[in-house]
Amino acid sequence: MSVHIKTIHPMKYMRDFLARNIRPDGRKLSEVRPTAINVGSISTADGSALVKIGNTVVICGIKAELTVPNAENPNEGFVIPNVELPPLCSPQFKSGPPGETAQVSSQFLADILVNSKCVDLQSLCIMPDKLAWVLYCDLICLDHDGSVLDACVAALVSALCTVTLPEVKFDAITKNKTVELEKRRPLTLTCFPFASTFATFDENSILADPSEEEESLCSGTISIVTSGDSLYSVHKPGGCQLSENRLSECISKAQKRSLTLRGMVEKSMESIKS
Repeated sequence: MSVHIKTIHPMKYMRDFLARNIRPDGRKLSEVRPTAINVGSISTADGSALVKIGNTVVICGIKAELTVPNAENPNEGFVIPNVELPPLCSPQFKSGPPGETAQVSSQFLADILVNSKCVDLQSLCIMPDKLAWVLYCDLICLDHDGSVLDACVAALVSALCTVTLPEVKFDAITKNKTVELEKRRPLTLTCFPFASTFATFDENSILADPSEEEESLCSGTISIVTSGDSLYSVHKPGGCQLSENRLSECISKAQKRSLTLRGMVEKSMESIKS
C-alpha cells in the first residue's frame, strides 16, 4: 500500500515520514549518507579522484597543460573546472551540448576556486607573461541521486590534492621550453573547501544531503561551502526563505562536515603514499 501512496501522493508520503522526524530511506533529518573518497583513480591524469555520496558518484580527472598567462594577470596560471551530466547518470539529462544544470555547476565550482583561493594561481606561473600551467578539471557524474554539487566539490578538491606538476625550464630568449617529467612537485592547497546541500520541505523541515527524490519534492535547496570555520559561499537558487537561525544551523553543520571530509581526503592520500 505504501508503494501506491508514494506513486500517487508523493508529497503526502513524504509528510507522513517527516511528521515522525524520519525520512523514507530511514535517515534522520540531519543525517548525511555514507561517503567514500578514492584519490588517484585515473593513472593517466595529472590528478584524479572519485567521490561517492550515497548513490551519487562523481569522478574528476585533471590534466595540466602549458599556456601563456592572461595579460591582466601575467603572474598567474589557470584552473578551469567543467562538469558533465550525461544521460548515463540520470534520465533528466539529455545528450548534446551542456545543459543549464551542468553550466551552473561548472560556474559554481569556478566561483569556489576564486572565493576560497584554495589554489595559489601564482604557483602555476613558470615565467611571468610568458609561460604558466593551466589545469583542466573535468568532472563527470556517473550516477545522479541528489547533492551532486557536494560530490563535485569534494571530487575537485580531492583531485587537486593529488596533482603533481613536472619541472619546466624556459629560455626567454629562444622561447624553448624543456619539460622534465621525472622531476615533479606537488600542488599545495591553501585550504580545503567542501559543500553541504540542504533541502527545505514545507518551509519547516530541513533535510541534510537530500536524495534526488527529496530534491524533486522540496520547496528549495541551499548549498553551503566551508573550510573548517571559514565560510566561502552560500548558493540558494530560489525557493522559500530561511530564517537567520535556520541558516546558522545549516552553516554550523556544513562546517563540521567539511572537517570530516578533509579527514577522509587526508586518509585517502596517506593510503596511496604508503
